[in-house]
Amino acid sequence: MRLFVSIDLPDDLAESVDGVQDRFRDADGLSFTDPRQAHVTLSFLGEVDDDRVPVVEDALESAVDDDIDFGPFEAEVCGLGVFPSLEYIRVVWVGAGDGAEEMVLLNDAVESRLYDLGFAPDDDEFVPHITIARMKHAGGKELVQRNVRELDPTVGRMDVSEVRLTKSELGANGPSYSTVAAFPL
Repeated sequence: MRLFVSIDLPDDLAESVDGVQDRFRDADGLSFTDPRQAHVTLSFLGEVDDDRVPVVEDALESAVDDDIDFGPFEAEVCGLGVFPSLEYIRVVWVGAGDGAEEMVLLNDAVESRLYDLGFAPDDDEFVPHITIARMKHAGGKELVQRNVRELDPTVGRMDVSEVRLTKSELGANGPSYSTVAAFPL
């Protein structure tokens, strides 16, 4: 099964995420994510054999229970950015203000434990973010660049109280996500 580790946004922020996406609707070439499935990906595992899932769950439980020294925290979802750069845009995202440091520490703990199981860590520096769109072609690049430079939206605040092991199933209408296991902070 295709798995990743996430912090999911609460349902009450979906409308605010959709509002930020509205500012990009006229940008040709963008494909928008479902705001009801918005999340911060702490680690992408890819395809994992079913028999390895319990070991992954144990590693994530250890990461949360043993490797971090904080409990639930509040995070602010705000700001805009792109990957990899404003000149070559593949992903448009909303970032994190308050709580970003805790998300980075969670990422470090999770990636360390998963590395011990043979999962390759992400080569890029972790930037807490929620993907709101992917750029398929550069037709609307100038609008995206302008919005990222000029807008500084605040989506809202959320309580982060758990990390989830999430299953991703790709379908004709895009991915659908389901929680395999949750690990309270």
